[in-house]
Amino acid sequence: MLFSRPKSTMITPGEALPGRDQPAFAIPERHEVLGTPMQPPFPTGIETAVFALGCFWGAERLFWRMPGVYTTAVGYGGGFTPNPTYEEVCSGQTGHAEAVLVAFDPGKASYESLLKTFFEEHDPTQGMRQGNDIGTQYRSAIYYTTEEQRRVAEMARGKYNDAVQKASLKPLTTEIEPAGPFYYAEGYHQQYLHKVPNGYCGLQGTGVSCDIPAQAGTGDGLKELPASDDEWRLRLGPEEFAVLRQAGTEGAFTGEYVDIEDDGLYRCRACGNPLFNSGTKFHSGSGWPSFTEAISPAAVELIEDTSYGMRRTEVRCARCNSHLGHLFNDGPREAGGERWCINSLSLDLDRR
Repeated sequence: MLFSRPKSTMITPGEALPGRDQPAFAIPERHEVLGTPMQPPFPTGIETAVFALGCFWGAERLFWRMPGVYTTAVGYGGGFTPNPTYEEVCSGQTGHAEAVLVAFDPGKASYESLLKTFFEEHDPTQGMRQGNDIGTQYRSAIYYTTEEQRRVAEMARGKYNDAVQKASLKPLTTEIEPAGPFYYAEGYHQQYLHKVPNGYCGLQGTGVSCDIPAQAGTGDGLKELPASDDEWRLRLGPEEFAVLRQAGTEGAFTGEYVDIEDDGLYRCRACGNPLFNSGTKFHSGSGWPSFTEAISPAAVELIEDTSYGMRRTEVRCARCNSHLGHLFNDGPREAGGERWCINSLSLDLDRR
């Protein structure tokens, strides 16, 4: 992996990118796979995390394949040399590790899920190496961007350390440090295994599962996604399955949330994805729970629906693709004019 290339560029995760107009950096505007911008500012609600787990070619691919990940980029972090070149990082004199910046929607991908991938997909017991890749730049590290990430990462590391030692492996060597400047690697490194599908990837896990306890997290309420209709049927009741997975509609004025005014957060009953705040709920008289807006544009997916000879906009959960209801333009004008008409059977209410 030794190539010559121009100097990299730096961001502090979550902040605007300085020097992005300098062509020598040659950082692509958009992600080769996801099609999203690779450089901040990112959309409101998108969080960032930084992980080092060996050669960043394979490491980046692990994360861009995860649901809920907005964008990824490879670069250098955890060191002291500003604007390092790849050759400088490989010299071991910069203190930097090959790292992956992950920008993710916490409503679709929890930080715990990123940690699970991180721990299970490399061997964090090897110190300054990863397989045949030897050097400080290949060390295992988590660079947190919030105090909550630090807390969860430390708890997860402790749990996984216990698990690998029970499996007669060495203790973890993963470092957990605050995320300093992240220096983007040269353009040709970005999404390398998409451009070169049979390219080198030296990552290999320990084979030990990383089970992060529920109490370690932020209480995000997300559920694991079933892999088949049979698994969905086991989770959902017959009426719920008919609405959520078969785009059915409950009877008007029959749902449990039609008239209530309780304060709380409405989630997708199928997967726990946050969808609507109670403050946007209003009495539409339609017979179904109605809202003036979704909690985030990224929480839902809008699809043209021409069934039954009508032309409507169907609303689906962006995380699990379950049917929620329909969007109409006859809502309160003072709130934007939208009416999100949602089945009670598609919702769960977390009361405050």
